[in-house]
This record gives sequence, C-alpha cells and structure tokens, in this order.
Amino acid sequence: MSSGVIADSIVNLCGALGLCVAMFALYRRDPRSPLTLRLLLLLGVVALLFFARGVAWWTGSALLDRLSLIPAALLPLGALIVTEGILRRHAPRAAKIAALAGAVVIGLGGVFGLENYTRPYAIALAIFQLAGFVVCAWLLATRDRTSLLASENRSIGRLAAGALIVIPFIVTDYQALAPDMPVRLGALGALLVVTAVLIAGGGTETRRQGILMTALRLVSSALLGAAAACVSPDVDAAQIMRFCAIAIAGVLTIGLMTDTLRALFEAQVPGVLNSVAASAAGTRDELIAELARHPMFESARRYRESDLAAYDPPLLRNLLSTRRVLRRPEAPWGLAATDLAVERLMSLMKAGNATHVIILSHEPVDLLVLAVPVISADPATETALALVRRILALTPEAA
Repeated sequence: MSSGVIADSIVNLCGALGLCVAMFALYRRDPRSPLTLRLLLLLGVVALLFFARGVAWWTGSALLDRLSLIPAALLPLGALIVTEGILRRHAPRAAKIAALAGAVVIGLGGVFGLENYTRPYAIALAIFQLAGFVVCAWLLATRDRTSLLASENRSIGRLAAGALIVIPFIVTDYQALAPDMPVRLGALGALLVVTAVLIAGGGTETRRQGILMTALRLVSSALLGAAAACVSPDVDAAQIMRFCAIAIAGVLTIGLMTDTLRALFEAQVPGVLNSVAASAAGTRDELIAELARHPMFESARRYRESDLAAYDPPLLRNLLSTRRVLRRPEAPWGLAATDLAVERLMSLMKAGNATHVIILSHEPVDLLVLAVPVISADPATETALALVRRILALTPEAA
C-alpha cells in the first residue's frame, strides 16, 4: 500500500469520525428542529461516504469502493434538502427530479457496471456533484431576503463562504480532475466546514475565540505534520503535504471531540448561575448556603456589621458605598495605600486568605468574603460574581 493511499484513508476516516461528532453536537443543541434533522441527514451521508472510502482504500476492497459511490451520488440531493430547510420553501421541482434521478443512475451505475469506464464515470460524477452545489448556491443567492430574519441571512452568508472554501478541497477528490494531487482533501474540507458551523452557533465573543483557537490548531498541526515528514529519509513536497493533511485532519477531529465532550460535561454539572437559578432558597442565608456547595464559594464567609467591629464599619462605609465587588489584586481601589479604610479591608482579606469581597450592603455593612482559585480567575468568573452579588442583594433577609 502506497503512502498516498494510506494518507487518503487516514484523512477520510478522520473526516467520518469528525462528522459523527458534529452530528452529535448539533443534535444536542436543537434535537427537534426540522433544519437540524436535514443537516444530520446530509452529514450522515457524507460521513458514510468518507468511512466507506477510508476502509475500502485501507483494505483494498473493490466492492466497498464501488458501494461508496452511492452516498457520493446522494450528496446533491442532500444539499438540496438542506437548502430547502434553510430557505423554508420548496426547491424547483425540476431540480428535485434531477437530483433524485442522478443519484439513482450514477449511484447504482457505479456499483453494477461502470467500473470499466473509470475516467468517464468519474468525470460524470464530478460534474453531477458540482452542478448540484451550483444549483444550491444559486437558490441561496437569489433568495427573498425580506422573508428571512437578519440572523438567518447572516447564517446563509457564512454558509456560502464555507462552500466557496470547501469546493477546492472537494475537487482534489476527483483524480480525473486533479491527477497530480498527492492526497485527497475532501474530508479535510468537510472538517473545516463543520468546525466553522459549530463556531458560528455561539455568541460574538465565543465565535471570535473559536476562530482564534481553530487558526491555532491549523497552524500548529501543519507545522507538526511538516516536522514529522522531515523524519522520513525520502522526504519531498508530496510527502510533506500528506503528513500535513493527516496532522490537520487528526487535530481538527480531536478538537471536535474534546470540545463536544467538554460541553457535555459542563451541561451535566451546573455552574454557579445555574445553581442560583434552580435554587429554592427564600432568604439570603439560605441562598448563601446553597452557593457554598459550589467549589467557587466553598470558602465564602458572610460578615455582617456586628461581625466587623474590629474593622471599624463606619470607616468602611464610604469606601463600600460606590463599589460592588472588590478584587485583592486591584488594591487600593483608586485610593491611597495608606487610607485607613483600605488598610482595614486588606486586613480582613488577609485574615481569611480572600481574593474577593462582595458588597451586599454598605448600610448596614454586609459583606461576603471568598477566595477564588487562580485557575478560575477569568472574565467569566468575574461576571458570575457580579451577577451573584446582584441576586444576593435583591434576596430578602427573611422569608
């Protein structure tokens, strides 16, 4: 088995695994959406294609290679079904008939009798698939934008950009069109598209972070692949490209798996805000007791004015009146380091090894002092603390 066949097999198997993970992630997000079901159908067909090809090339099975032509011929029909779901309207009847007829003729023809006409059949399959994608792109481009929401129009724009990016990767799968390509990159293009789709599902900041992390994965994996290729004694440009394709496909697949698994674990263990939202506590003390079960608040201690006699509550009142949460690294909080109120608060925080003071009330003084672990001190945690403070401040002292 040549190095090119090995690379093709690994990239396609990684593509199949990555698409299966993406299907699971999309189903978890919205299992009842009709559009989600259409996307799962298309991704399932593509995953089946990559899996059949990867196993066929790895094992040298001619039968399995021919069977993989069935999902390959179904791609235009699957893309048309997804396009209908996105536009929320039926595609032209002629396009549906052509996609269905082509899937039957080309798919079954490749299985039962066209293996002796490899080049003409490959060209026909390539033209059929590309024509299907062009029709879908034309339907999306000529859509009635006023009938869709602004968010839907933006999603379609991102989808069109993803299609333009993936088409060059798809062309490399057709050896009749790209005979000199050292590795087939169709599965790699599919991994890039599903990664972009999952990133686009988050908020603006999450999307920006996802793009940066994906770019880091792509660059680092490409460098790793190029470095691994240099270990081979007969290294050349083709070998470097094969190693890079394998490394990128593997890293993208692992990234999809770890991101999905992390989201699954986070959903099973409620965060601070989820715990507060689900709490049945009716008083401030009860809610603080509920929060103490969360790792972030396990060190929290409440100080009422009567507990702060040694720290001179009247002196603290002016400092606390204009602040909501105090962080120890930000001391002296815009005041002089020798200010008596600053010294009292620093003594209070040092006494409890605290990093944060949450001001529930400044008259009378009511504080929640806690230590946030260094590994948890990030912007999301600070936002959660500010929201928890607001909820606690609005919670009554007695039922």
